[in-house]
Amino acid sequence: MNRKSAAPDSTTPDPITPDPITLEIIFNGLKSIADETFIALMKSAYSTNIKERRDHSTAIVAADGRLAVQAAMSLPVHIASMTGLMRCLLEKFGDDIHEGDIFIANDPHVAGGTHLPDVNMAMPVFHDGKLVCFMCNIAHHADIGGMAPGSMAGGMSEIYQEGLRIPVVRMFREGELQEDLFDLVLLNVRVPEERRGDYFAQVAACRLGARRIGEVLDHHGPALLNAAFADIIERTAMRMREAIASLPDGTYTFEDVMDDDGLGTTDIPIKLKITVKGEAITFDFTGTAPQVRGNINVTPNATLASVCYSLKALLDPDVPNNQGVLDLPTMIVPEASLLNAAFPAPVAARANTCQRIIDVAIGALAPAVPEAAVGAANGANTTAVFSGKDPRNGKHYVYLETLGGGFGGRVAKDGRDGVQVHITNTSNLPVEAIETEYPLRVERYALVEDSGGAGKYRGGMGLRRVISPVDHDCKFSGAGERFSHKPWGIFGGGEGAVGRFRHIAPDGTETKLANKPLDIPVSAGDTIAVETPGAGGYGKPAERAADDLARDRTSGKFTAAYLAAHYKAAAE
Repeated sequence: MNRKSAAPDSTTPDPITPDPITLEIIFNGLKSIADETFIALMKSAYSTNIKERRDHSTAIVAADGRLAVQAAMSLPVHIASMTGLMRCLLEKFGDDIHEGDIFIANDPHVAGGTHLPDVNMAMPVFHDGKLVCFMCNIAHHADIGGMAPGSMAGGMSEIYQEGLRIPVVRMFREGELQEDLFDLVLLNVRVPEERRGDYFAQVAACRLGARRIGEVLDHHGPALLNAAFADIIERTAMRMREAIASLPDGTYTFEDVMDDDGLGTTDIPIKLKITVKGEAITFDFTGTAPQVRGNINVTPNATLASVCYSLKALLDPDVPNNQGVLDLPTMIVPEASLLNAAFPAPVAARANTCQRIIDVAIGALAPAVPEAAVGAANGANTTAVFSGKDPRNGKHYVYLETLGGGFGGRVAKDGRDGVQVHITNTSNLPVEAIETEYPLRVERYALVEDSGGAGKYRGGMGLRRVISPVDHDCKFSGAGERFSHKPWGIFGGGEGAVGRFRHIAPDGTETKLANKPLDIPVSAGDTIAVETPGAGGYGKPAERAADDLARDRTSGKFTAAYLAAHYKAAAE
């Protein structure tokens, strides 16, 4: 390491500049801490949504609130919540932060969150009595109260209906749990035992990370660690500026629509104009719809996370997720619009809108980076929630899952089938976990035939999950997108299929449900079929290779009628 000596008459030492090798050692050590705490949280959690689906993130944030390191397996959308929490925490508490404190928050309007189920925690890390950084994490809780089990379904028209709103508060004060606060939090949820377990998994991850960072501080000291934070962020920013500069200067536009808000508003436009000039890039969403009554609205930090993900994915996928990316784009987002919602707008299903922001950004920049662009993915975070009383123990249960779908066709590959896409990278819940944890039976789990858009490289397939309650009645709620408007193809590629929810009675009678159904009664013997959207193709179907068509014919994923309709060569 390179330590510069202070001038003899100076009372403030010159800043420390880590050499490249030391910086790389510290950076990899910090990444290891973030990854270790991610796994610790996952293995300690009670809910399937965290321990199986990995719907959580961990990160290290510098003392000034700038995100330095995020765990590799973290969700891109969570980057917004973590930085939002830190901004609000520092504004509210200032110097009133002590060793052993753990702060908690979730509210999108006053605490920097993006929706209520994502609960943030932050623990300050001190060295010799001085604040050095924060160990942070975020976990999606399967229920946070409110009018609908799972706190995610459509039909909610204001934030108050979506669940417990938590401003930035101290859950632990100098190591002591604030029992009265915690009692209040647990009283407002449907499965308090599960929530308690998940909260303490977050606490354990914070404390583990703080210990590990303490070991780094003991070895390198706070001055060098702070210098490393600054260098890590600046190097990321430098890489992204260079990537932006590689784009042709100009203006790029695209627009798309959301299906509906669940409360009567349909075909909701998102419009984007991207301006590139040298190393500068501006995302202008002027013309996007005003905020809506339903819960698909987005707060500005989630819009920023979506924009930053798009830039990373298209320009430099390997660049680290940190403040260097977040500070780069200029955003113009009209106030009280769908993407800059004002209180008390509901935002529970904001991930669906975030996915559409990304589709629009990719559509706009596709002419500039055709080798990186993809057909529209399933464009959703399809939510399915089953809730009721478990006949095995008489206790309330909430099964929440957001299911994957198709990923868009790419420049040299077909799109992936049945995966989470873009801003969410959680896992699909295994059948064994569902049937062990809940009084539910998975009757079918498969790909949706003919759902991938045709193309030189086809789009990915959607998922079908058919579920029935075992020996009891329950309720089903959901939130779907790309259920009315198909995922578009790119450079001549075909559209993917839309998703749908169906209720199937014991006699086989099927009822198509709304895109965002709320509290649908499901009797013993009934089934609910959840089918997620596919994805758009890349390139003209007529250019698909003969070997790929032969594989399509034998894969079972496409019917003969579909292949004949979209590929002339397949019918010959």
